[in-house]
Amino acid sequence: MNQPNQSRSNRFGRDLFAGLPARYDVLGEVLSFAQNRRWHQAMLQEVVRSDPGTVLDVASGTCGVALALAHDTSAWTVALDISEDMLGRGRSLVEEGGYEHRIVCTLGSAEMLPFPDESFDALTFTYLLRYVADPEAVLRELARVVKKDGIMASLEFAVPERLWARWGWWLHTRALLPAMGWLGGGKQWLRVGRFLGPNITEHYRAYPIEWTVQAWERAGLSDVTVRQMSLGSGLVMWGYKR
Repeated sequence: MNQPNQSRSNRFGRDLFAGLPARYDVLGEVLSFAQNRRWHQAMLQEVVRSDPGTVLDVASGTCGVALALAHDTSAWTVALDISEDMLGRGRSLVEEGGYEHRIVCTLGSAEMLPFPDESFDALTFTYLLRYVADPEAVLRELARVVKKDGIMASLEFAVPERLWARWGWWLHTRALLPAMGWLGGGKQWLRVGRFLGPNITEHYRAYPIEWTVQAWERAGLSDVTVRQMSLGSGLVMWGYKR
């Protein structure tokens, strides 16, 4: 299968998680101290309330968000990811759940979506912006395929603002996270654990939350709402295309 157009950041993200899909969901919960599921639920509840008929889930990974949408709505969902390994695992989970008639897994890049303008009632993305070369350009591309009055929602890691919480987060991401990754998944997860903390810090130095909100608005979203969770280590956002 031909690879979609990819930036260097895209390729790095794809290669970083290659070989991890079989344990991705379980270890994701362990490494986030079971907060990952709560964050996903907070993001999805806004989308579910909008009662979409069609949804695009970008950076879908093993299709966790797409499966949750299939369970909670009657929407037809496209699960898009740049990693064939992740999508392969996702397809298996979709078939196991009996949702293959409502979830389509598609290989593709967030930087160049293979869909016409205003194709979807809703769009979701998770843990995406740290892996693209130009976050603002990607937000414009994501908003492009959302219909008028449609919702876009996202989940990202973040850096806590309170000093004591930030120190605890730093200890977790720099020491506990790599150790837990090593114990739970070996060398590959050790590599991921070592990468995440510094990468999250660097991203928010370059693109603070205030900048991100403004970038959403410049992309055509209004009523942009920010919800910081788990002392600020999880960032849920949503807005509407007007």
